[in-house]
Order: sequence, then C-alpha cells, then structure tokens
Amino acid sequence: MDIDSIVQHAEAAFSWSDPKVIIATAIFLVSYTIILSEKINSAIVAVLGGGAMVLLGIMDQNSAVLSVDFNTIGLLLGMMIIVAITKESGIFQFMAIWTAKKVNSNPIGILVALSVVTAVFSAFLANVTTVLLISPIILLITRELGVKPYPYLFAIIFASNIGGAATLIGDPPNIMIGSAAHLSFNDFMLNLAPIILVIMFLTMIPVLIIWRKDLITTEKAKERIMRMNENDAITDKNLLIKSGITLFVVISGFIFGGSYNIMPATVAMIGAAFLLLLDNLQHASHKQHERIHSAIAEAEWVTLFFFAGLFVIVHGVEHVGVIDWLANQLMEVTGGDMSKTVIATLWGSAVISALVDNIPFVATMIPMIETMGPTLGGADQLGPLWWSLALGACLGGNGSLIGSSANLVVAGFAERAGHRITFIKFMIVAFPLMLFSILISHIYIVWRYL
Repeated sequence: MDIDSIVQHAEAAFSWSDPKVIIATAIFLVSYTIILSEKINSAIVAVLGGGAMVLLGIMDQNSAVLSVDFNTIGLLLGMMIIVAITKESGIFQFMAIWTAKKVNSNPIGILVALSVVTAVFSAFLANVTTVLLISPIILLITRELGVKPYPYLFAIIFASNIGGAATLIGDPPNIMIGSAAHLSFNDFMLNLAPIILVIMFLTMIPVLIIWRKDLITTEKAKERIMRMNENDAITDKNLLIKSGITLFVVISGFIFGGSYNIMPATVAMIGAAFLLLLDNLQHASHKQHERIHSAIAEAEWVTLFFFAGLFVIVHGVEHVGVIDWLANQLMEVTGGDMSKTVIATLWGSAVISALVDNIPFVATMIPMIETMGPTLGGADQLGPLWWSLALGACLGGNGSLIGSSANLVVAGFAERAGHRITFIKFMIVAFPLMLFSILISHIYIVWRYL
C-alpha cells in the first residue's frame, strides 16, 4: 500500500466531528497551553488533564493506568533515590573542588573541566540532578576567583544537555524514547555517545572565544582556590564506598541487563533498594524508618506525577486517533521518504524543544513515530528516527532558558545568588550554538544512517 492509500485509509477512519476526538483534543491543547504558560504547576495540570480523559469517557481507569510507562517512572525514581543518598557523602563537591585544583585554578581550565564533569555526570546521573549539585559549587568558585559566574553557568547548561543526550538515563526524553522503542543502554551509547563527544568538544571552542575576556583572574584569587581542601567535602567515607559499589552495579546492570531482558527500571529500583539496605543496616528500626522516609522524600515526586499525567493525556489523543492522523499528515508532507522524515524530525524537534519544554513534546512524538513504522518498513527500521528525536529534543533544549528543566534549575540558582540570567541574553548566544550542534548531528545522521 503506497503512502497516498495509507493516508486516505486513515482519514476515512478518522473524523474531527467525532465528540470523543473533540473532547480529547481539547483536553490535550488546554493542558499543554497551561503547562507551557507556567502559570500553574505542570504536575497539577498533567494529573487533572489525565483525570479529565477518564471522567469524560475517553478511556477507562484501567486503560489510564496501563498507559503510564512504569519503565520510565521506575527508572527515574530509582536513580533519584540513589543520587539523593549518594550526595550526602559529599562526593560531588569533592569532584568540583578537585577538578578546579587540577587545572591550577586557571579560569579557562576550570570552565572546561567543570563542563566536562557536568557532561559526564549528566550522562549517568541525569542532567537536572547534576546541575542541582554543580551550580552552587560554581557560584562558590567564581566568587573566590573574582570572575563573572555567567560564562560558567552558561557552559554547564550546555554541557548538561549535551552530556544527557549520550545515554539512556541522561535526559528524561531519552528515558521515554528508550522505554517506548525498547532501546537499551548500550544502544544509546553506541549510537549517540560518539557524536556527543564531538559536539561537546566543538561547542566549547566558541564558548571560550565568546567569553575569553571574562576568564581572567589574579594570582591571589587562584591561591584561595588552591588552599581549599577537597577532602573536607567528604562527610561520610563509608557512605561513599557503599554508593560507589551501588552505582557500579547499577550501571553494569544497564549495560548487561538488556541481554537478559532485564529492564532499566528493574535495575534502578533494585539498586535503590540495595543502597537503602546498605545505608540502614547498622541503625535501629525507628532510625531506619526516618532515614528511608527522608531518602524517598528527596525524589522529585512532582516530576514523577507530571510524567504519569502526561502519559495519560497523550494516550487519550492517541486512543481517539489524533496521533495517527498527525503522523499521516507528516508522512504525506515527506512522501513517506525515510531521509526527509528523519531530517524533518531532527530539525523540527530541535526548534520546538528550544521554545517549549522537551518532555511533553517527546511524549507526543513517540506515538507518532510508532505509527509511521508500517510506512517506513516496520518498527525495526525506525532507528534513525529515534536517534533524530533524541538528539533534536535533548540538544534543542539548549536553545532557550525554557527548553529544558536543567536550564531553569541553573537560572534559579543564579537569580538567588544575585546573577539573574535573562531569557533574551541567554538565547542570543544559545540559539545559534544549539543550531550549530544540530548541524553536526545532521551530518552525523546522514553519514551513519542515510
């Protein structure tokens, strides 16, 4: 069946006059509009939108529950708990100070080194978590150096989103894509990590050129950094050992688990439970209860509820046929040509993710791409589309302050410290650099897949 026949068949089975189509689309559009306006907390809107899908008869409760992807929720929750416990050891502060001293407190060296640290941590601990831990350290180090913090904050925003794109667990869009497409940790490492290394290196060059004049300090300021004792940052050596063992086991599970059909969520949740056990064995039962409650409370439950509600909303419009209709419209525009569809997905994802949060965008795109499978040769042929979506959404998040949750976290720290990052100031430099990274991705995808 050719593309025209597929589109005609889909349009014959779908009608915008269907009351359920109208209701589901209205709930979707209203929910997304409010989420993007940031007037009301996104988790509240997502849960209410998902609830409306059930209450207004678009789907029943069982369908709503089944639409929530536990592999995404479980993976996020498990890693959140592991990081919440690990950070109490002080290892992240240790790494930041140790890194700064290794480059002899040179402002340029510190910017590059902390960017690399941020990218690596973002690949394995999630980018939002990483910037939460690194931002305060950057503000401290730049204050001691007497240099402007903005170039460093800008650099770690870019590094967090670039590094997060390299692995399955680095950025929420990748977690969602991996779960939906059954892509393993190794799949992401083999397909995305190589180009991410190139993008990270090439992006640092213009960053250093743009701010080279602001990366100058005095010898006295350098000495203040060199006098810092990074060992003082380690507050619990036993916890550091336990956390290190757990992270090694968990990452090994991500790498090898796919061969035994063990899903990432299972690895992350077991890892979290294992670290909770190690961290509480020596305490009395009442103390264990307090510590476990504290660790689990540290998880970003607002984010998890946001994801759950979002899955239900997207399943609602998918259930009534809107997603199929949108996918067929895209296929009609590209003529069912794989190359055109892949490139349109890459650039479209990047630009849209720069202007809106990439998580709801990816949640909508996933079922659209799945729908394209039969036209493009089957689900096994969709790899280039998944990698284009991942690169476009993750790297596109660098295009503006609202493109990624990590960006907003850094901006929040900066504003509280009296260094407000304005939307326009950031975007003037960020958007062109983001397009530069997408151009590199374009060349890579064409060379490797098309």
